[in-house]
Amino acid sequence: MRGSFNYIFWIFCATLIFSCKENTSHQDKKVFNINLDQGLTSIDPAFARNQNAIWMTNQIFNGLVQVDSSLQTIPCIAKSWQISADALTYTFHLRNDVYFHDDPIFKNGKGRKVVASDFAYSFYRLIDPKVASSGGWIFSDKVKDEHNFIALNDSTFQIKLVRPFPPFMSLLTTQYCSVVPKEIVAHYGKDFRSHPIGTGPFKFKYWKEGEILVLLKNEHYFEKDANGKQLPYLDAVKATFITDKQSGFMSFLKKDLDFYYNVDGSYRDDILTKSGKMTTKYKGKFSLTKSPYLCTEYVGILVDTNLTIVKKSPLRLKKIRQAINYAIDKDKLIKYLRNGIGVAATSGIIPKGMPGFDSVAVKGYAYNPKLAAKLLAEAGFPEGKGLAEVTLNTTTTYKDLIEFIQGELTAVGIKTKIDVSPSASLRDLMSKNHVNFFRGSWLADYGDGENFLSMFYSKNKVPYGPNYTAFYNKAFDALFEQSYYEPDSEKRFALYRKMDQIVMDYAPVVPLFYDQSVVMLQNNISGYSFNPQSLMILKRVQKK
Repeated sequence: MRGSFNYIFWIFCATLIFSCKENTSHQDKKVFNINLDQGLTSIDPAFARNQNAIWMTNQIFNGLVQVDSSLQTIPCIAKSWQISADALTYTFHLRNDVYFHDDPIFKNGKGRKVVASDFAYSFYRLIDPKVASSGGWIFSDKVKDEHNFIALNDSTFQIKLVRPFPPFMSLLTTQYCSVVPKEIVAHYGKDFRSHPIGTGPFKFKYWKEGEILVLLKNEHYFEKDANGKQLPYLDAVKATFITDKQSGFMSFLKKDLDFYYNVDGSYRDDILTKSGKMTTKYKGKFSLTKSPYLCTEYVGILVDTNLTIVKKSPLRLKKIRQAINYAIDKDKLIKYLRNGIGVAATSGIIPKGMPGFDSVAVKGYAYNPKLAAKLLAEAGFPEGKGLAEVTLNTTTTYKDLIEFIQGELTAVGIKTKIDVSPSASLRDLMSKNHVNFFRGSWLADYGDGENFLSMFYSKNKVPYGPNYTAFYNKAFDALFEQSYYEPDSEKRFALYRKMDQIVMDYAPVVPLFYDQSVVMLQNNISGYSFNPQSLMILKRVQKK
């Protein structure tokens, strides 16, 4: 029975993909094959909270603006915009040639034109408590209510903020801010997650959860390339959901997949040398590209001495925290545990690849065990004598990395015990400031350094904010709030660097490395966009 179902199912999927044009043979269809090993929970942009959801919604939906490969905000459905002198009012002028994908709910089944009121509806939907969007944070502290989203007419949309927020244009590039049609959402309700209708380069066709997802080319897409040719070039995108990474990689080697993302530890040595180069075994068989990824891996340290668990911890002492920073050989970690994937984080919490990053202006911590030992002695614990054992919390996935750190700390006299918890349990402890010493990471929601610095702003206390280290510093807060009123990007970046330096000096975190994305593509694929957010953009991809 199962075998018969699979046969019928794959015939059905093949028919979906290859039945668009009667006079064109299916061999001419250009289908981009990918695998989403982490699954897919929703294709509703209001719930685009993880990478796979972001990737897929980016194919089906558009927003007012989008990012280019250098993280600059460029037009999308909004062709132009103005920002008021007080930086509180944003006015967008929309294109008049953008249409939603066809759906039977629309009049005559044809997708209608996007108008300003669609954005007013879509943005309020993010903060509507009835929707409970995971993207509510986008607007929750920036607007008062739905009246701050205004359709002045069909082609003019306005947003009024309650206070300035210079990274706001960058924030609007997130997939949460995609436009959706009210009548379609109203009709499908919660099922909109599996029946998405957008304006993007690809339109939804079929999703068998956990097995296959099929997107087809949007024949009426509004964007064109530099030569005036309509995008996208591909005819379809097909995603499978093979959860086993080794099996997924084997599918890529057999050319069943056109794209494979990141190198898992189980076969990392097979693909990459310790210096991060492709091994001789695979040279020429496919392309492998490493590029900056806006993610900082770190170890966090709880520092608020008003907390009981901090009062009893030696980590309350700044010199101990600084000693920990100097004790870890980050280059060695990257070479032997990650086969050269990543860049040693010696310049603060804001990662390489972020606009405004400056490896010289922000002085972090390079490997210096002698200085670590000196700081321990100055703190009253020469060679670690008399220093209480500290517990470093992690999850199973990162146990090898934390064991490496344990060895480095032991070498300078800092006795460390490892506590392994499930991911959800550790996140819960971090969100309550109930754990002293923990492994963490921060992935950029948008291309602005403010996103990383928000982890250290006093008003972002847990459980509602991301200040997991309970770092409270008046000088930092003053600069953070000053940055809201600095419209000039370069001047604002200078403020960010001052804040980053304060964090480094007080050492509530140990930045380990700035991550890199690893993308593998078959040799017949071109036009894939590499960007520091590792955002999948397929509209310009070509397959020979």
